[in-house]
Amino acid sequence: MSFVVAVAGATGVVGREMLQTLEQRKFPVKRIVPLASSRSAGTRVHFRGEEVTVQEATPEAFQGVQIALFSAGAAASRQLAPEAAARGAVVIDNSSAWRMDPEVPLVVPEVNLDHAHHRPKGIIANPNCSTIQLVVALAPLHRAARLKHIVVSTYQAASGKGHAAMEELQHHARAIALGEPFTPTIFPGALAFNLLSDWKAGEQGYSEEELKMVNETRKILGDPTIGVSPTTVRVPVLNGHSESVHVQFHRPMTAAEATSLLRGAPGMILDERPYGPGLHPQPAQVSGRDEVLVGRIRDDLAVPGAINLWVVGDNLRKGAALNAVQIAEALFLR
Repeated sequence: MSFVVAVAGATGVVGREMLQTLEQRKFPVKRIVPLASSRSAGTRVHFRGEEVTVQEATPEAFQGVQIALFSAGAAASRQLAPEAAARGAVVIDNSSAWRMDPEVPLVVPEVNLDHAHHRPKGIIANPNCSTIQLVVALAPLHRAARLKHIVVSTYQAASGKGHAAMEELQHHARAIALGEPFTPTIFPGALAFNLLSDWKAGEQGYSEEELKMVNETRKILGDPTIGVSPTTVRVPVLNGHSESVHVQFHRPMTAAEATSLLRGAPGMILDERPYGPGLHPQPAQVSGRDEVLVGRIRDDLAVPGAINLWVVGDNLRKGAALNAVQIAEALFLR
């Protein structure tokens, strides 16, 4: 059996990754329907060796679509996801529009796939990219000892802000090397040879990105009591998010036990090498990979029974496109 699949936001960096992921994983697509805004309608995208014309994303464009993968931004998702669902499509949305809606499951297949089967609005939400790789790494530990408090600092790549942000980082780095002036327009300041917190302001001095990690982690793991203390930072890396994570549990956990629990866990590769310069998961190693890489698991030196670990993942792939396609595979191919 094959399916009519729409990709809304098909010309964006995540939309193109969705098309590539569908093709690479040989998802049985009978017909692909690439959709985008009126500005991008008429352009062409590649799928299975052919160029396919992008249509304007309108309610009528979803007629006959069985699976609708959305990466078109929150405003478009709020408007069009219900229209797609009303026409019979299962919507898997990558934006922030539906994540905290109590009638919309927020799903990471390795963690809470069972939630995807109850979708009163016909919509399933993809979590934030930073949240996805965090819960893939922590879910096996949570099942064993219940998470009590997470302190997470992120090192997030330019690709999380889109293709134009990646280009700006490259152009700025080139300008610095040549001694030429450069004025950033995508970022609120220099990212090349610098660090930024560039997300919109949230509440209580936190960014929206930080608050997403708090709320989404609790919803996915089904425990509103988990404490999450986040700091999100943009770093001059093109693709691949990294996270430094400190975890406390409701019962003591050792690094040795955590290593045993994570060895062979779904969706991840465990790096068990002892610490040495450069002997750790790196963003340069994950671009294009499905798995989240986890390493540097160690007992905390100040808090007995707590551990520290390092988590790296491709934010465009597992952090967005792959997660959505995996949900579709679980619902339609099993």
